[in-house]
Amino acid sequence: MPEPLGTLEKVELRDVWESEPREFTPWLATEEGIRILGETIKVDLVLEAQEKNVGPFRADILCKDTGNDSWVLIENQLAVTDHRHLGQLLTYAAGLHVVTVVWVAATFTEEHRATLDWLNEITDDRFQFFGLEIELWRIGNSPAAPKLNIVSKPNDWSRSVSQSAKRISDEPLNALRETQLLYWSELKSALIKKGSTIHSKKPFPSNWTPYGIGRSGFQIVATIINTRDGRLGVQLNTQVSELENTRHCDL
Repeated sequence: MPEPLGTLEKVELRDVWESEPREFTPWLATEEGIRILGETIKVDLVLEAQEKNVGPFRADILCKDTGNDSWVLIENQLAVTDHRHLGQLLTYAAGLHVVTVVWVAATFTEEHRATLDWLNEITDDRFQFFGLEIELWRIGNSPAAPKLNIVSKPNDWSRSVSQSAKRISDEPLNALRETQLLYWSELKSALIKKGSTIHSKKPFPSNWTPYGIGRSGFQIVATIINTRDGRLGVQLNTQVSELENTRHCDL
């Protein structure tokens, strides 16, 4: 007999995060939140600052794109997009000289989605504007799981991602990326030597690497948390339809 299937139930955002500045923004700035966001827009992100001062204002989250060392601004809200947040993210982007802007909200109005599309059209290839809608889902009594849906993205985004990856692979490695590449290369060799069933991918200079385990819907993600302290992490991602649940522990 096949195993019984659960039913996906949507969870109200305010049932999990009552306060945007005290709960939602801090969660989005966690390692899990940054990882999910980075995987969604296909950018390897490292958190640099939370509530970053920009003149008299405070930007929600500031990250670095480790692929090209550029700034990534993340502005978030637990409501429908509004003109105030649009003005804030443009002000912060100009003040911080960021090249990637990510606006996370519960719901995007058609006007604000169209505004991001227009910004992607009129700016050159250095600048990227993303609009992401956040959802929470659960099955039965399982913990609520976040899901980010892209509602606006740069023109030719998929092609530019692959081109950027090729360009990065052709560039000389700095000390950090050399360390990352060496670590993943040695880990792959060790897995092969031990006859592990974990599916190793081609090593790449990044602070995290996904591994298949030979079962659909399951994936291990290994993370270099801090190279100076030698902190490593590993987590098991389980996917049901497009819903992702994560269990994480540091090594």
